[in-house]
This record gives sequence, structure tokens and C-alpha cells, in this order.
Amino acid sequence: MDLIYYYFPALETIRDFFELGGDVLVVIGLLVLFMWALIIERLIYIRVGHRRAVRDAVNIWEQRTDHSSWKAHQIRVRLISIVVSHLEKNIALIQTCVALCPLLGLLGTVTGMIEVFEVMAISGSGNPRSMASGVSKATIPTMAGMVAALSGVAMSAYLQRKSSSERELISDHLVVSHQ
Repeated sequence: MDLIYYYFPALETIRDFFELGGDVLVVIGLLVLFMWALIIERLIYIRVGHRRAVRDAVNIWEQRTDHSSWKAHQIRVRLISIVVSHLEKNIALIQTCVALCPLLGLLGTVTGMIEVFEVMAISGSGNPRSMASGVSKATIPTMAGMVAALSGVAMSAYLQRKSSSERELISDHLVVSHQ
């Protein structure tokens, strides 16, 4: 029970942040959760599933007696392709999420500015307090979209590099013997 009271101020702060940013911030938050779920899934796959896939491909390759014919070459290419396609799964979707984050932030800027202009039209241009809500709805989603995109860019680049290096490693594991 003490744990709830410990985290309650943090939850209130998060709620206030989402209220300041408007509805677009909720969409950005959901997109970030989805993007990070995909990133974590890829990291777990690289750590666990990919090693098993490489081991299986190497076992299939080593069970073959013929490693130098055209057919053997095609089988080797297919094994590499299967392993790499499993490794690169969802990386394009992660990159799409990264690209969408700043665009949604820009959408939040536009909707916040529309709110500012509505307040200006109703109450006149001299009431800064009434415009403050719209200004926060214009700036907070932009910042949130950029921060989310930066975190996704770093992990997306890591996953791309890891995929590229693993492609080379699997090619090296499946050695072609020249008879």
C-alpha cells in the first residue's frame, strides 16, 4: 500500500503533463509505447531467438555433404535469407514510428495554435492567461515528439547495425567448401 502513495505524485505529474499537451500527446504516448514494445521484442529476439536460428541454419548447412554446387549455393543463400528476414522483422515498422513522432508533434503544434487563435478571437488579443493553455498545447507535443523520435532513432540505428553485422556473421558461419 505504501508503494501506491510513493508513486502517486509521479502519476499526478504524468496526468498533468498529458492534460497540458492535449489529445495529440496521448497519441504520441501510445505510439511511443508501441514503438518501444517493438524495440524490446527485437532486443529479446536478438538475445535469444536469433542465436537459435543461426544454430539451426548452421546445423542444416553442416549436415549437407555438398557445399560447392549451384544447388548448395542456392540453399546457402536461402538459409541466410531466412535468418536475416527474421532478424530484420519489424525494423521498418520501428523506423516508421520514429518518423511519425515528430509529425504528430507538429500536429500538436498546429492544434495548439488553433486553440490560441480561437482564444484571441473570443477574448481579444490582450489576455495572455487565456492563451497560455493553447501555447502549452502547441509546444509540449512538439517537444514530446522530438524526444520520442530521438530515443527511437538511437535504437533503430542500433538494430540496423546489429542486423548488418549479423548478416555478415551468418554468411561466415555457412562456409562454402571448394572441392
